Amino acid sequence: MNKIAIIIPTRLDAKRLPNKPLKLINNKEMILHVYDMAKRSDCGDVYVATPDQKIIEVINNQGGNAVKTAAHHQTGTDRVFEVFKEILKSKPNIIVNLQGDMPNISPEAIKDLVSYIEKKKCDIATLASDLHRDEIENENVVKVSVKEKLSLKSYSQALDFYRVNANLKHNLYHHVGIYAFTNEALLRYVSLQRSKLEIERNLEQLRAIEDKMNIHVGYIKSSPLSVDTNEDLINIKKLMENNEKK
Repeated sequence: MNKIAIIIPTRLDAKRLPNKPLKLINNKEMILHVYDMAKRSDCGDVYVATPDQKIIEVINNQGGNAVKTAAHHQTGTDRVFEVFKEILKSKPNIIVNLQGDMPNISPEAIKDLVSYIEKKKCDIATLASDLHRDEIENENVVKVSVKEKLSLKSYSQALDFYRVNANLKHNLYHHVGIYAFTNEALLRYVSLQRSKLEIERNLEQLRAIEDKMNIHVGYIKSSPLSVDTNEDLINIKKLMENNEKK
């Protein structure tokens, strides 16, 4: 078994954009775009974790690996952990939780994140890009503040994560929804109760912050678009269709 597993948690029952993973971009389902980017990173085995049979069929029909998980999970990381524990028998040394709504994430970004977590400098590693002025009050854009200013190939300790009311005194960036866990960190994380801030802000990474787990944030130049609304979907379609024409 590969020591690295990339697991993509996804489901059809999204409140803001129902059936999101199956929305077509360039005549291909969004979840397939994400799966393909993960495969192209060539970092490890890739799995889609979902409670929905329709998603499983889309992935399996393309020769991919999809695992049917329980429907009751409260977070994407809980869904990732089910695959890690039940299918992979807790064996991978590194587990990447890749959100299923970033169809234009770069394979190189995934590869860089895995390379960093392999150095064992932190419990969890994630990514961020520049935050634009019009994103500051957008609650669909998650913000992360870090200890030191980021630059290419650099990582800094995460101080806090926000949707709104971000603390502008710190170095603030646009958070990218991908996490790399060490084996030990994932086991520790899922053993914790959901934290107060996690529930209040609807950001599961705050569970780790409140338990003093060490999260390092790396910089990427371009931010992959996270599709949360129909407007996001329209924008990502335009972007990816234009890129395909080039």
